[in-house]
Amino acid sequence: MAVWILTGLLVLVIAAVPVAAVLGILSFVLDEITMDGRLTFGIGEIIWDKSKEFILVAIPMFILLGEIMLRAGIARRMYGAVVQWLSWLPGGLMHANIGSCTIFAATSGSSVATAATVGTVAYPEIQKHKYNESLFLGSLAAGGTLGILVPPSINLIIYGLLTDTSVPELYLAGIIPGAALAILFMLVIIVACLYRKSWGGDRVQTSWSERIRTLPHLLPPILLFAAVVGSIYGGIATPTEAASIGVVMSLLIAAYFKSLNVKMLLEAFEGTMRTTAMIMLIVFSAIFLNFVLGFMGITQAMLNFIAELGLTPTETILLIVVFYLILGMFMETLSMMLTTIPVVFPIVMSLNVEAFSDVWFGILITILMEAALITPPIGVNLYVVQGIRARGGKFNDVAIGAVPFMIAMLVMIGILIAFPSVATYLPNQFF
Repeated sequence: MAVWILTGLLVLVIAAVPVAAVLGILSFVLDEITMDGRLTFGIGEIIWDKSKEFILVAIPMFILLGEIMLRAGIARRMYGAVVQWLSWLPGGLMHANIGSCTIFAATSGSSVATAATVGTVAYPEIQKHKYNESLFLGSLAAGGTLGILVPPSINLIIYGLLTDTSVPELYLAGIIPGAALAILFMLVIIVACLYRKSWGGDRVQTSWSERIRTLPHLLPPILLFAAVVGSIYGGIATPTEAASIGVVMSLLIAAYFKSLNVKMLLEAFEGTMRTTAMIMLIVFSAIFLNFVLGFMGITQAMLNFIAELGLTPTETILLIVVFYLILGMFMETLSMMLTTIPVVFPIVMSLNVEAFSDVWFGILITILMEAALITPPIGVNLYVVQGIRARGGKFNDVAIGAVPFMIAMLVMIGILIAFPSVATYLPNQFF
């Protein structure tokens, strides 16, 4: 039955049916086949019960924070400052792409927003400095994925909601792997540009006085990160309250830069409402599908199937990794999380391995989601970066450029499996 469900899901996705509609259609069909449609009558109560979760309010808040950062010009100033500090490395502005994505990710919580924002600012530099376009675009697509790993992350909030895992612990757990993955991305660029110096483009000329002059442009995102994350771990605010603090601070920063006006606010509000509506419709459709699958006994059937294989805990985790890498070729990451975690999470917890904790698995899953974002043919970040190419070009350019960064992600996944404490060290110090 699980194979048929997955097949149906993939067929509908390939047919370009909107993801929320795919999940809803599948839910109603399965309910009709197995329960004669009885569960459908309780859909309102099921969705209402989950929609009351206070943590969900953080999602539109973090989206609005990212929208204000983009529309107030804070991201453009930040990129210019990062260029001054990182462009001396082999690969020049490609390191600025990764660095800017990392910093912006620490305020936006969204991979798509991160890739689109930094990509829009960075793209004109390709021709200006004669970079290898494919590798440059790949660095933008890969750097953007850090938006769902570096706290605050919308995906980690949803994972916490689905598995009843502490979001503050997940945020702490994402810091070291997020920084390590950014460093791995930069190492990929260095190796590639040492192999072919022409790929690194013309060196950007700068000076210490110029670097120091741009330091104030790095302060806004750093202050936002300190306010949001610091208020959580200082015991001042919950993640939801911290998100609202971030929004207020972003408005004050926009006012300081004289970017705060009615037009900007209306555009930010509209963008926030569109993105939030899309996310929440997918979330609620997936919640009902998971409810139906629970009644069908799919989770227990999967647990029994894995147990019968006789695999070791590590082999089971590797099997799950391969499953997600393949699934990531065909499904959007949010819908993939929402439909699979309720089934896969109990399997991981049933391994009874202390190192493979709920927090550790949340970070592993998030990196697998990052990999899906740059895996063709459905990799969302690849299409986002392709969409900002004013001169046009083949989609393959972006997909090929992202391949080396995918290898870096696989290395990070291997490190997490071999050394789970990379993710759990910080949470264990505070909780």
